[in-house]
Amino acid sequence: MARLDGRVAIVTGGAKSIGMHYSRALAAEGARVVIADIVDGSELASELAARHGANSVVSIETDVSDEGQVKTLVAQTMERFGKIDVLINNAALYAQLEEQKFQDIDVDVWDKVMSVNLRGTFLVSKHVVPHMIAAGYGKIINIGSGTPTRGVPWLLHYTTSKGGIIGMTRAMSRELGEHGIRVNTLSPGFTMSESNIQHNPGHVATARDGAIKMRALKRDEEPQDLIGALVFLSSAESDFITGQNIAVDGGSTNL
Repeated sequence: MARLDGRVAIVTGGAKSIGMHYSRALAAEGARVVIADIVDGSELASELAARHGANSVVSIETDVSDEGQVKTLVAQTMERFGKIDVLINNAALYAQLEEQKFQDIDVDVWDKVMSVNLRGTFLVSKHVVPHMIAAGYGKIINIGSGTPTRGVPWLLHYTTSKGGIIGMTRAMSRELGEHGIRVNTLSPGFTMSESNIQHNPGHVATARDGAIKMRALKRDEEPQDLIGALVFLSSAESDFITGQNIAVDGGSTNL
């Protein structure tokens, strides 16, 4: 039996880059996957349906910063699958961001980062949680980052938003524990994702070597390195773990 047989999982930002790897991994472990992304995820959904069955996946275009669209996402998921067991709050603005001094960050860009990275995580959780409470069980995995732990400069908006994610996880875990809902943060290190490589080669050039030097394991981090922890946190194997920040970064963060 696969580790997530019978589970229903929403993956925000699940159509591309690291989120695409998350969607594939959860489906491979038996979960029925809802790909929620601002871009069209139908191609990935077709791939997963061909591999795992027509009723294994659905793609729903969603802007997680828009509460109306989030409500539609949750309603359509419940209509299609009847429950929500796992929520992966992965949608975020990152690869599109240029490195710059914080005083040069345009306020509209700052607000956009916060609306997707923080408000989006809040909104999707807000509307998913009532269904988890009704079931008496759920797993919420918020995707964080090592940037707030290390105080990474030149990306203050992103670093601040991910610091907020860690705080949100800890507070949510306290509120939701009595309902059987586990809430954890999975924090990747600097990852050689498709989005980083394609859309922000300048950031890759400045960050890659330094990231490897900080690690105990001296190599690039690839999206596949995150899959084991993601599936573990989604499965019953982690049922007594909540409120934690799990760093998967090759040993950059030792807390």
